Amino acid sequence: MQVTLMRSFKRKNTDLRPINISPNFVNNADGSCMIEIGNTRVICTATIDSRAPIWLKGSGKGWVTAEYGMLPRSTNDRMQREAKSGKQSGRTQEIQRLIGRSLRASVDLDGLAEKQIIIDCDVIQADGGTRTASITGGWLALKLCIEKMLKIGIISKNPLKTQVAAISCGIVNGEVLMDLDYEEDSSAEVDANIIFTREFELIEVQSTGEEKTFLTQDLLIMLDMVKNKSTEILQAQLNAIK
Repeated sequence: MQVTLMRSFKRKNTDLRPINISPNFVNNADGSCMIEIGNTRVICTATIDSRAPIWLKGSGKGWVTAEYGMLPRSTNDRMQREAKSGKQSGRTQEIQRLIGRSLRASVDLDGLAEKQIIIDCDVIQADGGTRTASITGGWLALKLCIEKMLKIGIISKNPLKTQVAAISCGIVNGEVLMDLDYEEDSSAEVDANIIFTREFELIEVQSTGEEKTFLTQDLLIMLDMVKNKSTEILQAQLNAIK
């Protein structure tokens, strides 16, 4: 495979951007971190909510949900706050549903004792991969929140089943690349987001031909690239809380 010249951080096609995760970033949260993947930065916080969704009342089950947002100057040009327009964009709704689905896959909801955990993902600087960074950082905030619930006696057994992380891939100028930054993502012919567990069981694969169709073989190459780098991402999560 050829090396794409001038990738950020002097990366090869199969390389990730530098990952740094700072745990307990927000003192008031029940679990939190700031995740930096290259120049993308997301603050992830977890909140224990005693009010589980009404449809779970009496079931004994809890819930994990997520909210996502981008600060006005997280991008080159100032974005208008969605609160000012009075509604969330379709993109925001789609991303926060993805984060929620991904994180619920890591938890035995029967073990949350009709409590809800809300994960907030706030992008303070965007340079591609904000949804995958939110999932990776969101899982760590979720883990820290669950540890607090165990410590203060809200639950007696750890409901966390597995570790969850995510990364993007894509095809740019005919080449398959790992972990696209904004410049690559904005010109990609194919864009993919892959969410996986510690055992590399897939939770979700979002793959879209932006400008053209792509082959099954291309998707398999992307999956293989992510599998080969998955341990690096998962280990970055664990290293943050050693």
